[in-house]
Amino acid sequence: MGVRLFHRMNATLSRRHLIKSLPLAALGSSFNIHGRSQEAKKLWFTGNPAIDKPREIAVNLLKPTQAQIEHAWELHFGSVVFESYGFAPRCAIDAEAMNEAVKSGASAAELNDLRESISMNRNATNERERKEFLDAFHAAGVTCIFQNTGEEGSDPMRLIKRLAHFTKATDLMKPELSKVVTAEAIVALKKAGNVGLCFTTNGVPLMMDWESVKDELRFVRIFHELGTRMMHLTYNRRNPIGDGAGEPHDGGLSDFGHAAVAEMNKIGVIVDTAHSGWKTALDAAKASAKPMVASHTTCASLYKHFRGKPDDTIKAICDTDGLVGICCISRFLGGKGDITALMDHLDHMIKKFGAQYAGIGCDVAYTSRFDKEERAKLMKAPAGSGDKWEHLWPKDDYIATLEAEQSVAWSNWPLFTLGMIMRGHSDDAIRQVLGGNMLRVLKANEVA
Repeated sequence: MGVRLFHRMNATLSRRHLIKSLPLAALGSSFNIHGRSQEAKKLWFTGNPAIDKPREIAVNLLKPTQAQIEHAWELHFGSVVFESYGFAPRCAIDAEAMNEAVKSGASAAELNDLRESISMNRNATNERERKEFLDAFHAAGVTCIFQNTGEEGSDPMRLIKRLAHFTKATDLMKPELSKVVTAEAIVALKKAGNVGLCFTTNGVPLMMDWESVKDELRFVRIFHELGTRMMHLTYNRRNPIGDGAGEPHDGGLSDFGHAAVAEMNKIGVIVDTAHSGWKTALDAAKASAKPMVASHTTCASLYKHFRGKPDDTIKAICDTDGLVGICCISRFLGGKGDITALMDHLDHMIKKFGAQYAGIGCDVAYTSRFDKEERAKLMKAPAGSGDKWEHLWPKDDYIATLEAEQSVAWSNWPLFTLGMIMRGHSDDAIRQVLGGNMLRVLKANEVA
């Protein structure tokens, strides 16, 4: 089924039919088995405090009418929601496994790898975490996430670790959770009521052998064959491709960077400049022959932050027929950093550049409600080696509040739809932002 046809089908779904098809986690206790409202004010209620508390905060900030809430739930859960960058729900740590590793003398690096593996794929082997994972995914109403599957950097051996973790999860949880590599497969997931992950890495895999440009870029194809469909040109620091967003000086895309963009276009990997410097991102947009993205960023014209993007860079990305995804990081949004600030940035994108170029890449994750009790059981582990090389987070004076951060929690996805409705955006425009635009960009980069 084509994407446009599916969207038309969504628009004609009756409310009665839609409510019957919604996952129970999305409906919570607000509906009986016949789909009739028992407590309409609590349409957003799931019974899971880890989801419901952030939702209550967001609802109190938005102050919607009941009709707007009902409209949002129908629109959101009837749409293909394709997050432009983010993280699947994280599993609770396995304290017993971690403690055994500590007792065996595991290094800080080994423990970090084990911790990441558990948080990323314990849902494939533990029934409690499997249910928690799927309930959260369905409560959010998300069909597919462009999932970060690569630790920040360019070393292929470093990038492949998270790719392995999520490959395990998607291998063992099919059909409820699948790895997807095409726009058509994501539409099919929605129709089947399942969810998926499309893989992205926080770096272009480079061997650093520097025998030749062609040789250095050969792992782009390898990672594409492993399922990767999007790559960051840089993280926050400078690399051979260009300058990261955290560098004090931005020289733009390098000569080698132009070759990297061309190779990604050729192979079918989306160019992502979310963490690139402003000029590097602008140069990449001018260089790309395919639609490209800044998958999780903000509008610097609303709040000047190094992780945002200025309007000229956003315009250049839009000119590729690409997408700019707005993230849910309070300190990047500015103002109060809450859901109303998120709506301000989405408003700016939609009104100034067009709904067809906006998306949402939350860059935040839901964590299993059982994680806290597991962490309380952990033994003291060996210390790491200090700040990680790639972090390079320039200081700012922003002070985030818990209320602000909870209002833009990942599980609040349906409330992002509600916020756009309250700002007066049309259903068609909202469907584009929720997932239609990311589907289009993925489709445009597909190579037979």
